[in-house]
Amino acid sequence: MSAETTTKPKSSYVLGRAEVRAVERVSPNFVRITFGGDEIAEFGTPGEVYDARIKLIFPPASGILPPLDRDTDDWWGSYLAVPEEERGSMRTYSIRELRVSDAGDTEVVIDFVLHLAPGLTGPASLWASSAEPGKELFLIGPRRGREDRGGIEYAPGGASSVLLAGDETAAPAIARILEDAPRNLRGHAFIEVPAAEDILAIGAPEGVEVHWLPRGEAQHGLRLIPTVLDYLGDDDTDEIVVTDIDGEDLVWETPAYSGLGEDVENAGASAERYFWIAGESGVVTTLRRHLVKDLGIDRSQVAFMGYWRRGVAMRG
Repeated sequence: MSAETTTKPKSSYVLGRAEVRAVERVSPNFVRITFGGDEIAEFGTPGEVYDARIKLIFPPASGILPPLDRDTDDWWGSYLAVPEEERGSMRTYSIRELRVSDAGDTEVVIDFVLHLAPGLTGPASLWASSAEPGKELFLIGPRRGREDRGGIEYAPGGASSVLLAGDETAAPAIARILEDAPRNLRGHAFIEVPAAEDILAIGAPEGVEVHWLPRGEAQHGLRLIPTVLDYLGDDDTDEIVVTDIDGEDLVWETPAYSGLGEDVENAGASAERYFWIAGESGVVTTLRRHLVKDLGIDRSQVAFMGYWRRGVAMRG
């Protein structure tokens, strides 16, 4: 009798070394980096990419990537098992473009924001600012063809129009959403960026107007917040004060989930308009307060996501 063998099912996530294939400085504050490699050949999404979030692990000061178990289902446990000084830094990013060739080669394109000013620089910006072909990091994301994983929050349902708003950290996700969206989509996108030179091309549907808001020397969010509120008919924008939620967690409120513990029974309710707002947590929180409390927009119509917090070195 021959011994029976069983094949362990593959994890729904890919954890693999990703090699830099190309680096393009697309604007003063954005660098576009293309990653590839055999270990991320099965990376992908089951459909449109939209605002899919992935994890990147940057090497520590030694430049040596940590010895992670790439076959485990528990990638987070594998990462934490490495001594802190050796594990490097993990950060969350959105995919700007996903390319899969007929031969199965996979390339993942990420737009990095170069926050290089004193007090704003982090390990991701520093790494991206000196990246060159051949450098490696770890990429963690969905395995192509698997549905049992999260990461995509954009879910407009049957809404006939959308409003997308965010700062430069949300710009890649907004661009990907618009390029993956049906060509008959209608709506507006508001994107605040550091400078006019950071305005980048987006293949948006004809019915979506994209508004770029260079802030120059203005405080972060003070171009975005009043512009969005003015568009929505909120006239009380003379004294905008950017405030964040208390605690260590970033604001994260979607039609199907509430980080604040609010009722989500109306999740999936049909609405004419859908709102997607992301970026610096205080800016997102301020917009949330105005939209839900002042303008009376039902929270089941809105996704509010804090991607980062000013003055705080985010982890993961």
